[in-house]
Amino acid sequence: MKISKLLKLSSLSLFPIILTACNSERISHNLPAHQLSNTWYTEAQQAMHSKTNSLPVNSHGKAKNVILFVGDGMGISTLTAARILEGQLQGNTGEENYLSFEKFPFSGLSKTYNTDQQTPDSAGTMTAMMTGIKTDAGIISISESVTRGDCKSGKGQELVTALELAELANMSTGVVTTARITHATPAATFSRAASRSWESDADIPEAEKDCHDIARQLIEFDQNLMARYPNHKANGIEVVFGGGRRNFLPAEQAMNVEQPNSEKIEGKRKDGRHLINEWQQTYPNGQYANSESEFKNLNPENASHLMGLFNPSHMRYHQDRKNDPLGEPSLTDMTTLALKKLQQNEKGFFLMVEAGRIDHSHHAGNAYNALHDTIELSNAVKQAKDMVNLEETLIIVTADHSHVMTIAGYPKRGNDILGKVIGINSHEPTIMEDGLPYTTLGYMNGRGMHDLGHETDANAVKKHPLNLGRKDISNIDTTQPGYHQEALIARDSETHGGEDVGIYATGPGSHLVSGVNEQNVIFHIMTHAAGLLENK
Repeated sequence: MKISKLLKLSSLSLFPIILTACNSERISHNLPAHQLSNTWYTEAQQAMHSKTNSLPVNSHGKAKNVILFVGDGMGISTLTAARILEGQLQGNTGEENYLSFEKFPFSGLSKTYNTDQQTPDSAGTMTAMMTGIKTDAGIISISESVTRGDCKSGKGQELVTALELAELANMSTGVVTTARITHATPAATFSRAASRSWESDADIPEAEKDCHDIARQLIEFDQNLMARYPNHKANGIEVVFGGGRRNFLPAEQAMNVEQPNSEKIEGKRKDGRHLINEWQQTYPNGQYANSESEFKNLNPENASHLMGLFNPSHMRYHQDRKNDPLGEPSLTDMTTLALKKLQQNEKGFFLMVEAGRIDHSHHAGNAYNALHDTIELSNAVKQAKDMVNLEETLIIVTADHSHVMTIAGYPKRGNDILGKVIGINSHEPTIMEDGLPYTTLGYMNGRGMHDLGHETDANAVKKHPLNLGRKDISNIDTTQPGYHQEALIARDSETHGGEDVGIYATGPGSHLVSGVNEQNVIFHIMTHAAGLLENK
């Protein structure tokens, strides 16, 4: 276009905006008043200024402390739905809400595949985050050279974890989870196993007994670390909170904790070892808890170490905690007490916190518990953020993998995220071509629709047969805790998803969390920020 012709365009109202494209203030003066005063416009401007002013003061500096939060199975659709649910529980439409960590100044995406699987499992994904190396599904902190279930094949291929590096740097360390403490995600912080299933000695085939089970490795953590690094005096993992008590107790009725008089034996160990007693002997000044009341009596000021195993297996879903015979602390409670203990070390700390039951609720096809456990993780993150100095503490929140829960249909703004799809300008559920309504949330595969009413234990669905395909849910309250969404493909357990998951970060080194990353980069961000590889 000729310059003379271009100049004729100066009479158009758009032209001043083109001439002032480098000056945002001058651009805004040329926008219509109704645009400048619109709530969406003003709130976005406020958000932009907030982001600019809230960048970590020490984002490029060194981290004295590192906290890694892992929402097991907390994919993007789970975050979106949980965000909406939290907002609706507060009396709002929900879509405008943010979970606590979604306000962190830096975020990115993590590619979650294992070296042998397109859709991953938790052992391989957590190994990537804790060691900086991707490995096969089902493998804990051993390189992909290992053959799953073959003890000898892993010898010489063991990896060092970020938690162990923190120990070698004389930092305090902690592991907190709502799953069994010996489950894949927490296990990858302190142990090595050719099979994630080897949680107790009873789980290891006789031919593979040369390898030690995960529970034993936790109790023998100090001596194992010192054997590999003889010039180091290990202080041990100062905080261990979670479930999985059965893997630490002999298979004897006398060892029952939750139901002492039950004929059902709580413990699993066949070697007769009482690993909890051994832990107490190793740390005579340590304090141990089985129940919520005992947890409340733990004193981080007087105890050298803290351990709590609050369930024979996994801890209960957050909304189901009231049904535990001995009571269980919440994820926020455990995170709070862990930080009170770990912050006593002037050299800093490394803490991993897992919301492990998000994953299990999705496997059961129950969005209700998955979303509520995600909200509880958000609460724990907020509590941690309020307790630490962000100028010296790196906080990363991420997931190991996603699930196949979808958010679909065209529900109107503010529609109950757990409810049936109701369209714009309507008060009744949308009826599809098959004559039936449907929910906003659904699963690609799984056990199918079940209406268990007020049941807060998602795993109760396993007592019922699969119920796949479209069902008439017209008279069912799909917002109840016991509702399990419809699924397309029949599976005893719903599967993980293979898409990327989010990473959210604040504090020193958080600026490195951006773009699309291989999952093992998270290890390198943490160790770089804390200088762990420089120390050892």
